[in-house]
Amino acid sequence: MTLCVIAGGVGAARLLLGAQDVAPGSSLTAIVNVADDDVISGLSISPDLDTVVYTCAEAIDADRGWGLAEETWRAMESQRRYTQSAERPDLGWFNLGDRDLGTHLYRTARLARGALLSEVTAEIAVAWGLGLRVLPVSDDRIATRLVTADGEISFQDYFVRLQHEVEVQSVRFAGAEQAEPAPGVLEAIASADTIIIAPSNPIVSIGPVLAVRGVREALVARRDDTVAISGIIGGKALKGPAARLLEELGHESSAVGVARIYAEIASTLLVDDVDAHLADDVEAAGLRCVVTSTIMSNRADAAALTAGCLEATRR
Repeated sequence: MTLCVIAGGVGAARLLLGAQDVAPGSSLTAIVNVADDDVISGLSISPDLDTVVYTCAEAIDADRGWGLAEETWRAMESQRRYTQSAERPDLGWFNLGDRDLGTHLYRTARLARGALLSEVTAEIAVAWGLGLRVLPVSDDRIATRLVTADGEISFQDYFVRLQHEVEVQSVRFAGAEQAEPAPGVLEAIASADTIIIAPSNPIVSIGPVLAVRGVREALVARRDDTVAISGIIGGKALKGPAARLLEELGHESSAVGVARIYAEIASTLLVDDVDAHLADDVEAAGLRCVVTSTIMSNRADAAALTAGCLEATRR
């Protein structure tokens, strides 16, 4: 049995941690969003890729949901010493822990020498002892850009610097139309027995993955074997701005809104027990609805949710 997971950051990473117990080793592939990637203080960062790796290695800081556990911040403290003057830009608004910096230094150096992001990601995954394949959706540069009343901003400006407190008028994925899928991406979708769309933000986590040339079409062709998990529970996101973004961009902030977004690429949607009353509306959107517990409080919950996805595709 082979399993392919279309992934963003925290929610997908939690699912993948448990999925390793259901589809161990090389039978599990994660195709991960890279439109959040940026250059911070001269270093190439890939937040979703790193969150997936650190979580699956059980090295993530569980309280923050990002970065490494037992982190220190001496490098950032030193950097901020040089940004105190009002005449200098604040380079310290994006926190990079001392241990985490090692990953970014390695990635930046390898990319500068001509390595592809997919190659570097595979090297990082091996170094952390992961058995699953972690694939960036593309080796090409893709950037989520959000239009606000004050103009267009990057995803990290929106999410970290502004704490996603500004209203978003529209979203685009710069470079996605020209981007090619990374090696192995389309093959993983075509060959998987089951494909899961993780409970990640459908707009800015899964959206950029689908925007890469050929990925949406590959998923449409596998619709019958694709199951999605709603990350909206009781009208709210467990973490992050997904619910607010859905509303601001004209979607319904509910499992039904998620169903309408995924109707073309998934045949089944798993929704949480609290949204059982929405089952008929989800099915009216064109997906079979499976009601279950979707909250992943631990690895066992994530494994059970993965198993539920596999069972849903067998019905």
